Amino acid sequence: MPRARRLSPQTVAVLRALAAEPTAWRYGYELGQEIGLKAGSLYPILMRLADRELLEAAWETNPPAGRPPRHLYRLRTRGLELAAELAPAAGSGRPRQRPEPRGAW
Repeated sequence: MPRARRLSPQTVAVLRALAAEPTAWRYGYELGQEIGLKAGSLYPILMRLADRELLEAAWETNPPAGRPPRHLYRLRTRGLELAAELAPAAGSGRPRQRPEPRGAW
């Protein structure tokens, strides 16, 4: 039986940030700013989570004129379950309110 690898602190931070608003689509840049990860660390984590079917990824459907579409991310059910297992003790603060990204489905 293969042994499960321990998640890195950076991966746990990504899961927790996405779990704070589980139905909202999030941009990679926004996530990186929120949790303090640079693109070279963040995007490999997002790709691994998507490959493991913990994360859903989609392209923005209606970007503003003059800007290319961005990739959007949110947790799948299995990702939400994993994030719940990793949840810190109660009293960790309340999640920020964030508007739905333009063109997200």
